[in-house]
Amino acid sequence: MKVATNWQDYEVLATSAGEKLERWGDVYLLRPDPQVIWKAKEDLSKFPKLNARYVRESTGGGKWEIKKKFPESWVISYKNLKFKIKPMGFKHTGLFPEQAVNWDRMIDLVKNANRPISALNLFAYTGGASVALASAGASVTHVDASKGMVERAKENMALSGLSDRPVRYIVDDCFKFVEREIRRGKKYDVIILDPPSYGRGPNGEMWKLENNLFDFLKECSKVLSEKPLFVLLNSYTTGLQASVLKNLLQLAFNAKNIDADEIGLPSKDGLILPCGASGFAEF
Repeated sequence: MKVATNWQDYEVLATSAGEKLERWGDVYLLRPDPQVIWKAKEDLSKFPKLNARYVRESTGGGKWEIKKKFPESWVISYKNLKFKIKPMGFKHTGLFPEQAVNWDRMIDLVKNANRPISALNLFAYTGGASVALASAGASVTHVDASKGMVERAKENMALSGLSDRPVRYIVDDCFKFVEREIRRGKKYDVIILDPPSYGRGPNGEMWKLENNLFDFLKECSKVLSEKPLFVLLNSYTTGLQASVLKNLLQLAFNAKNIDADEIGLPSKDGLILPCGASGFAEF
């Protein structure tokens, strides 16, 4: 497992009974986590500094229960990168801290390439990978079906002092965008994919990972440049093991080095919290 150990502004304090207690800067949140099927002695909801807890409702969805007042949004840093944090519906905050292990690796790969690198970030969300790539000197095309998430990505780029970098922001269905790029003859040295288990594009396009991912990877291979650098594939789908990602990358891309592993976060209770899997194909 690859573990994100270099955070200063974020940490998992404890895990128990389907929840994780986190510190985001000076704000403490308690959020559901389906991986936490164990129980600790202490009741995490009684943590004295707790600002808010996300509670699931029996009818689906859930809501934030406010324990202590905190800002509507705030900023945290990872090394020289900055991100806006804002609790949203369905328990999210706008950032996946475990992805820092991938940010570090992609930054090193881009910097050590010693040539201009063009990157395509698909299902790009609030732009953690886009900010990392831009900070390393890559030109980035950031694609997501949610206009709100793309706007947040622009904010994160500005917070990190990278607004002047060559970044294109596209609100679109990722599959349709790639199909158009193929027709245009557009090529990229780097492709990042962070696909959801389920989703819909801006025009109602249906996405189901098990049914659509392999075909989509094959399409993505058609927009790789003649001298590609790497492809990164992330998955948060429960039960989809790292070896599955490795197989997908091996079948879809002719790379010389492919590896895949779980990614996770250290917890101050001495455990490692698993947070999905990532696969890298390096060329």
